[in-house]
Amino acid sequence: MLPAAHRMRRSAEFAIASRGARGGAKRVLVSVAEAPAEPLAGLHSVKVGFIVPKSVGNSVVRHRVYRQLRHLMRERLVEFRQGDLVTVRAFPSAKDSTSAQLGLDLDLAIRKASRKHRAVHGADGEVAPGSGGSQ
Repeated sequence: MLPAAHRMRRSAEFAIASRGARGGAKRVLVSVAEAPAEPLAGLHSVKVGFIVPKSVGNSVVRHRVYRQLRHLMRERLVEFRQGDLVTVRAFPSAKDSTSAQLGLDLDLAIRKASRKHRAVHGADGEVAPGSGGSQ
């Protein structure tokens, strides 16, 4: 289970994360953004939010996919820097997937999003010159 301190709950955090660097795979889309230096977030751990729309399936199916993704993300929190806001959006093809398949897609999407995020923010978190790193 993903610890409560790492769960995104506020709509403002979801909005910030959805404007971040994106990486997609067949079953999921991952967005990564840095929290603003405003009182909105303060200094916090990585926060992860999940989006499992109705197109994935009925309530039972959506909840199963959510639980799978939540469990898989717990092991992948070390991939992100402190203060990162991450959203994981499930696509309809996630409903018939095993946890192993979701894990592979999640790894691919995280790599893509992290690569784009680092290209803009660099290894130290500063916005790279000429990158247009406004969020």
